[in-house]
Amino acid sequence: MRNTVDWALLFMRVSVSLMLMLVHGLPKLLHFNQQVQVIEDPLGLGGAMTVSLAIFAEVLCPLLIILGVFTRLACLPVIVLLSVSLLLVHPQWSLEEGQFAWLLLIIFIALTIAGGGRIAAGRSFFAWQNNLRWSH
Repeated sequence: MRNTVDWALLFMRVSVSLMLMLVHGLPKLLHFNQQVQVIEDPLGLGGAMTVSLAIFAEVLCPLLIILGVFTRLACLPVIVLLSVSLLLVHPQWSLEEGQFAWLLLIIFIALTIAGGGRIAAGRSFFAWQNNLRWSH
């Protein structure tokens, strides 16, 4: 049974992270200068900083999540970004209009609770590091 949970976590990590990167992160990265001009800035950080933080949460963090490296920690910026988007940038959205963001938020919170599972590069790295520590 545990094996199926690990495969489910792998599937969830990879699919939801790819979706976030492809739909939101990569377009911001590829069109950075244009995005600086049009992005909402609900925290008053400035367009360049807001886009940079969004790229961090929508490109770098999903890559870590896909690999299973610091999965729980990598989910936190994504959760913050989605929460700011839903609560500050688009508070007028109905549940229907915001359903994609709400579903992403639910999934990334679930990954934060569950972790990346046993099929993760992070587990291999930390196991290797622990072996080095104990072999001396």
